[in-house]
Amino acid sequence: MREITPLTQNDCFTIFSRVKKEFFFPLHYHDEFELNFITNAKGAKRIVGDHIEIIDDLELVLVGPNVYHAWFTHHCKSEEIREITIQWHKDLFDDKLLRRNQLNFIRNMLERSLKGISFSRETIQALTPRLLALNQKSRFDSVLELMSILHDLSTSRDMRSP
Repeated sequence: MREITPLTQNDCFTIFSRVKKEFFFPLHYHDEFELNFITNAKGAKRIVGDHIEIIDDLELVLVGPNVYHAWFTHHCKSEEIREITIQWHKDLFDDKLLRRNQLNFIRNMLERSLKGISFSRETIQALTPRLLALNQKSRFDSVLELMSILHDLSTSRDMRSP
């Protein structure tokens, strides 16, 4: 059940972009934060912690370290599920840095992610182009963009613990 992610100590984060017909990962957890963006998977089942939900065609969930999570095909009939998974070390943002006023919202969101966070359709639609383009950014620009995305998520309305 414990996943060893491919994220190395030399990486700030790793990103996977996949198109698939079904979900393969069983219920698992890992030490890293994980942001999952999923499109075209209406009817799939999400488990985060002790919460189970059937998802719609747009999904964006932040899962904190060591939180059990999984997505299952369930009633999804799509032939082209799109999934972008971003994983980063739990110590990427030092606690001293996160306690600064300008990062207060991100700190609160990361703390809240220990129960999982689901974002509203409006937030997902606003961030979709940036999430899709993140893989095209390189080195420092990709880290800045990830931080910017996390900031926008942290100030978004209607985030909820699933």
